[in-house]
Amino acid sequence: MRKKVVAVSMLILLTALLAGCSNLNEPINAQSTGVWSRWFVYPLSEFIIFVAKTLWNSYGLSIIVTTIIVRLVLMPLMAKQVKSSQAMQELQPKIKELQQKYSSKDQNTQKKLQEEQMKLFQENHVNPLAGCLPILIQMPILFAFYQAIMRTEEIKTQSFLWFQLGNADPFYILPIIAAATTFLQQKIMMGRMGNSNPQMAMMLYVFPIMIAIPALYFPSALALYWVVGNIFMIFQTYIIYEKREDNGVKQPAGGAKKK
Repeated sequence: MRKKVVAVSMLILLTALLAGCSNLNEPINAQSTGVWSRWFVYPLSEFIIFVAKTLWNSYGLSIIVTTIIVRLVLMPLMAKQVKSSQAMQELQPKIKELQQKYSSKDQNTQKKLQEEQMKLFQENHVNPLAGCLPILIQMPILFAFYQAIMRTEEIKTQSFLWFQLGNADPFYILPIIAAATTFLQQKIMMGRMGNSNPQMAMMLYVFPIMIAIPALYFPSALALYWVVGNIFMIFQTYIIYEKREDNGVKQPAGGAKKK
């Protein structure tokens, strides 16, 4: 778990560096320079514009449709991440047994512990770092999509439902929905995985706040993206886990019902 957290943290830092701390107020267009802007953000921005033109020039609908398309593309990675996480969860009792057996902190004992753990992973065909790969691939795509929304000039002047896409929601409805769906999505995910880790339980309440506060001030287009993405993730979680249950895969204790 610690290695996974470190890997994800390194990726977030790498993505930020790749983006070059781009100015989110700088419009994205064909003249934009830099690898990140030219080859990541600009194509997504053009795709949003293309979808909008096919949907009666509605950029609100375009953001909804594009968000769903991006999430569908990333769905196989999510399924792979779930599979890897569940495999690691099922091995936790045996891993704890090994940790108790080799509890001494001297170098030889710790080396033996690592060898036994690797042997356990090999016997069960589990790669402890496999769960990191989907996250590593998803993060740059989602971050580029976020920037495409923020830097596409056409979006800023458009209205959708009760709000201006380029301005914060004056009634705070979207920030509340974004926070609520973030909480629900995290709650469902933790319940399905049977994760009782206190740190994860704390993040259940921290993540919605981290989403709600920026959504109060950021353009509504971004809040709309968060809401649609969260709702998609809720349904995606049910689909992935139900499919695994239908295939005879049991959920960890505290998760979904077992067959």
